[in-house]
Amino acid sequence: MRTGSEPSTARSALRARFWLSVWGLVWSIFGTAAFVLAGRPGWAAACGVLWLVVTVDMTMILRHMRQGPHYQPGRDVPPYPPPDDVPPYRPARSRPPYPHWPRHRHP
Repeated sequence: MRTGSEPSTARSALRARFWLSVWGLVWSIFGTAAFVLAGRPGWAAACGVLWLVVTVDMTMILRHMRQGPHYQPGRDVPPYPPPDDVPPYRPARSRPPYPHWPRHRHP
């Protein structure tokens, strides 16, 4: 159900993001070392920049995980406020959608 408050109540799978960033960190370190040993400074620099980005992302993920339920509420906290008792739809129109049935004209 969409309530319009999704950006402020959105949840993120921080543990999954953490393990994916660990995977990216391992591969970026390996790529940097492999390209340095292979004598490819451009690719080594690209992997080094990726290593830096993954490290910053992992730092932010760990920071959000340590902040607790403010950023990662438990399963008992709903991701949106409960809906009101007012139905979200308009009542049906009393007249038909067309004043008369459409005529099909054949050539």
